Amino acid sequence: MEEQRTPGPSASGGPPPWWRHGPSGWQGPPGWHRGDDQERRARRPWRSTLLLTVFVFVGSSFASQAQEGERAALDLFARALLFVGCGLLLWRQRYPVPVAFGTAAAAMLYLGAGYPYGPVFLTVALGCFSAIVTGHRRAAWAAVGMLWAGHVLVAHWLYRWLPPSGDTPAAWGQEVVVATWIVAIVALSELVRVRREQWARDRTERAQAAKRRADEERLRMARELHDVLAHSISVINVQAGVGLALLDSDPEQARTALTTIKAASKEALGEVRQVLDTLRAPGEAPRAPAPGLDRLSELVEQAAGAGLTVEMRGTAPKLPPGTDLAAFRIIQEALTNVVRHSGSRHARVLVERAEGALRLRIDDDGPATGEDAGGSGNGLAGMRERAAALGGTIEAGPRDDGGFRVLAVLPLKVKEDR
Repeated sequence: MEEQRTPGPSASGGPPPWWRHGPSGWQGPPGWHRGDDQERRARRPWRSTLLLTVFVFVGSSFASQAQEGERAALDLFARALLFVGCGLLLWRQRYPVPVAFGTAAAAMLYLGAGYPYGPVFLTVALGCFSAIVTGHRRAAWAAVGMLWAGHVLVAHWLYRWLPPSGDTPAAWGQEVVVATWIVAIVALSELVRVRREQWARDRTERAQAAKRRADEERLRMARELHDVLAHSISVINVQAGVGLALLDSDPEQARTALTTIKAASKEALGEVRQVLDTLRAPGEAPRAPAPGLDRLSELVEQAAGAGLTVEMRGTAPKLPPGTDLAAFRIIQEALTNVVRHSGSRHARVLVERAEGALRLRIDDDGPATGEDAGGSGNGLAGMRERAAALGGTIEAGPRDDGGFRVLAVLPLKVKEDR
């Protein structure tokens, strides 16, 4: 991916000139403000400028022949002015404001010297067009206004002292035509500027939306890994303690603890591998279905392996995959917290449908041991994030009788059987 650079300070140590980078917050098309001189030279519009120069010189020659006797013939000075006006367009992307004024000044000198009307106006049109689309609207308007005012002075007052000799004042209708062309150029330039700004906003919004999706996906993966690892490692930790304590006195019970550790670690590795596969190949279908409330019996068995008796009540309705996964992870994390932070070895889980929502209630009798179970750890934060993502709520805190309760309410959309 090409590195995006922002304009740096000028060589003198101060901020970049205002006329180089346009209004505050406007960065122009990608690649216009590179710091690398070689890239800047490579991006100069050589081909279009060369084609325009050829057209201006050829067209001015034909215009000189058509206006012979009315305007001064093209000479070396006229061609030099045409060449300057065209040559300035090479820098119209880097320095749009000086180019706009430079082309207008060259055209004004060209007309003031009495040379024939013709494609010289194209250099001004392109210079001012570039200034407007890069955000320098006032400078472009000032440049074309300067040219028009200079033309009015030359055509209606200064013509007496300027070539060609014997010239007469121009008709005012001609000024209307010139003003109409100027308005058309400005209007077209403004239209292009508005479209480019809209495209830039659309690109920015798409980039921000993609970043939000990536952040949400990373957060979802982090929650999945936390829930899987926290639960499995809690079970493994408890069973490892049991195995160590009974290794000599009750080898058979120690063997059972080791078997539970093996099963819990195998399941954890499988779920972690599934999450990592999703990270490596985003968009592909998962190899195994995401866990849901249909696996609550497995969760109860794992909790029993950690010495926790779980009493299940209620029947879960059919749920969308996202809600099903969130409900499973919330119950899993709540039971993990009981194992880690509660002195109680008994927990009650209630799953019920109430008022168009799925209610999950997980209770234990306490008391709390070690860290405060009501703290703001990642477990409770992850449960709240899961519920909030579905438009639900989580309430977690100590009960009046000394235990702890987690109450989750998730919006429910039951799939109707047909």
